[in-house]
Amino acid sequence: MNCIKRNIPNAITCLNVVSGTFAVLAALHGNAPWWGLTALQWAWILVGVAAVADFCDGLAARALRAYSPLGKELDSLCDLVSFGLAPAVITAQVILLNGGAPWLAWCTPLITVCGALRLARFNVAPEDNSAFTGLPIPANAIFWVGFAAWYTDMGMMPTWLTLACLLIFSWLMVSPLRLFTLKFRTWGWRGNAHRWTLIAAAPLLVLCAGVAGLMWTIVFYVALSAALQAKIRK
Repeated sequence: MNCIKRNIPNAITCLNVVSGTFAVLAALHGNAPWWGLTALQWAWILVGVAAVADFCDGLAARALRAYSPLGKELDSLCDLVSFGLAPAVITAQVILLNGGAPWLAWCTPLITVCGALRLARFNVAPEDNSAFTGLPIPANAIFWVGFAAWYTDMGMMPTWLTLACLLIFSWLMVSPLRLFTLKFRTWGWRGNAHRWTLIAAAPLLVLCAGVAGLMWTIVFYVALSAALQAKIRK
């Protein structure tokens, strides 16, 4: 019984990597129709499923007190597939399918490389529950899903803008910027204003912009974190 209990979080983590792998496979099929959507749109959904699994494995580990070094390493390896490789393939496909510069698609592995560096740093750094150092790789993946939807809606994107997003958001993962977590010590507004503001803004942005609102949510999160750090330094 204890063996089953210990491995429940790991099973959920494996659901993460399964979803991420299917996301890569779906993205490779581009605009092929799949069950009422394009294969690329299914790839966006599968990255979302992976993000939910990534959130739930941590909840399960805490609820069952089933922490283990294996679980931590497994989580990072799965995250690299779902939130490092899958977004890179999705972004490359969106660029190519919408007439973007082919050389730009070859720049998308930067997402995977910086994601790997971000995860490696997380694994060796002392645990800090108050803030993330660098943009978490799942948040970066959510940005790229939103960006893919925005790019698709626009039909064409200036090359400089896509390149700027690739450089900036890859750098943010390995940057020293501290970004707040959504872990609450109390539920009140005091001390949690930035958290409640983000939680309130996210559904509004998605409601207004659709899937592309996910991209604006992450942009808002980064801006809010930077403003908070600037205020703390004063």
